[in-house]
Amino acid sequence: MRHGKRIARLGKPADQRKALMRSLTTELLRHGQIKTTLVRAKAIRSEAEHIITLAKEGSIHSRRQAASYLFDPTLVKALFDGVPERYGERVGGYTRIMRTVSRRGDGAPMAVIELVD
Repeated sequence: MRHGKRIARLGKPADQRKALMRSLTTELLRHGQIKTTLVRAKAIRSEAEHIITLAKEGSIHSRRQAASYLFDPTLVKALFDGVPERYGERVGGYTRIMRTVSRRGDGAPMAVIELVD
């Protein structure tokens, strides 16, 4: 039984799941939007919003936390430089998930997750 277990396991072992979450979050923050399955989009939403909240804080500790999670150090610098101007007034809700057509091969529900302007 998985009562009270809120993490999406995504059908992968823990190490592969963590690597997948890190890479999807890095690509979302780099490109602004990505197309993935609906379950993965819902799973990375909280991670991406947490990283953006860290960038809004701007302290050295939050910068080191973001650098330990994201794969690209230049992305961390660009994120911490641009996020306070972009999301300074916004309290939360930095991402948007829009459903798209199902995947042709297996019928998995697909979605586009993007950063809100």
